[in-house]
Amino acid sequence: MGNYRSKLRRAGCLEVSINGGKRRGLQPQRNIKRPKRFEINFLPNFPDGEDEASMESKRKEMVEEMKKRRLNVALIARNINSTFALCRKELIEKELAVKNTVERWPALFTQSQIMAEFNRISGKNLQTEFFQELDRFTPRFIDIFRAKGGDIGSKLKKILQQIENDKSNINAGRTAVLHGLPLLLGEDPSDFYKTCFDCDDNEDMSDVEIGILTVIPEDSATVPYSLHLGATTTAIILEGTVVVDDLENLPQATCLLFGLIYALNLEYPAALKCTFDFIQRVILSLGHKSLKPKIQSLKNRLLQ
Repeated sequence: MGNYRSKLRRAGCLEVSINGGKRRGLQPQRNIKRPKRFEINFLPNFPDGEDEASMESKRKEMVEEMKKRRLNVALIARNINSTFALCRKELIEKELAVKNTVERWPALFTQSQIMAEFNRISGKNLQTEFFQELDRFTPRFIDIFRAKGGDIGSKLKKILQQIENDKSNINAGRTAVLHGLPLLLGEDPSDFYKTCFDCDDNEDMSDVEIGILTVIPEDSATVPYSLHLGATTTAIILEGTVVVDDLENLPQATCLLFGLIYALNLEYPAALKCTFDFIQRVILSLGHKSLKPKIQSLKNRLLQ
């Protein structure tokens, strides 16, 4: 097995050969993002009988279909599935900007295809596993929030006060956990969770690299650590552009954003790196068993 990767490289396996430039006397490929989140299909080879030209034709057909008022969902799903290898090749080798990806692969930003793409990459059902585990941990998270002291504890109590009279609302509990989780891990989510009023049609989000935008009614109160459970709508922002909008709530947006990070091969937001690592490794069980100390400590408390 010592030269297994060399044999794969000689056989033309892209996922291995893409990072072998230096040893083969070629230009070192230092900027290539390697699989590090346990993607089972990080950079697949083209299917038998397919080449770049044939898949490009299917991609164009998908783009034209996305422009129609009445979409042929089955055709779009079939084409985006059959062009998976081409899409991954472009995103990983060319590192396309999000704006360019939206133009070339618009179907990739629909809710159904975000879920499907995550399944193609990781082999997991994102929506089912994300919400199932989040709901399993929510009661314990709330107990930990209540027991937390100090400055972080006072912030968490402000979050809990907003769901005290609505304990049967599953979305309220999920939203509280997702707002409080970064605080428990010592991170500041203020630049990630953004809000604007529904009357602000030209809100500038150009400085937001990655985040979730909650659109609230004009008469809503904007107090610190507000969950905005009565939001008008929710959207996902990537590289200053709203890429997915008209979402029902913040937990749904967080789930889809996590899927998009995998689909577009993006880095986790710098301010919430531990939070997203927690989602990956604890909630979705993607990764080695060894965890960072603060994540391991929180996991131990959740399982007590």
